[in-house]
Amino acid sequence: MKHPLTLTLTSLVTIVLFSLHWADEVARGLEPGTFSAVGGLLILAVWLSVTLAFAERRWGLIVILVVSILASAVPILHMQGRGLVLGRYGTTNMSSPLFWVWTNIALGASGMASVVLSVRALWTLRGLRRAG
Repeated sequence: MKHPLTLTLTSLVTIVLFSLHWADEVARGLEPGTFSAVGGLLILAVWLSVTLAFAERRWGLIVILVVSILASAVPILHMQGRGLVLGRYGTTNMSSPLFWVWTNIALGASGMASVVLSVRALWTLRGLRRAG
């Protein structure tokens, strides 16, 4: 499998996991489903557009790298304090926290994979520019 294709697929998986995680939080009442979510929708739209159309350009790789770092931080931020399921996100707020916890873990893993792949793509692009 070619590395740009792998990065695109990994980034798409991360986008899907992020949107599932966000939707689950809104459905459970942990995040507001109000007009203030427009910022998040814009981030997802830019991330998806860049991944599909500009993943082989330097600025596209930089955008993917930045949002992948942010996606990797989601489970880390949720683990602050008493952990993923305790505290604000305690079992009193959730009938079954498995899906919410799983999307956190999967989002972190796919985000970290996207970070590695985008750094590798940037490094390869740098080497190609030096050679050319």
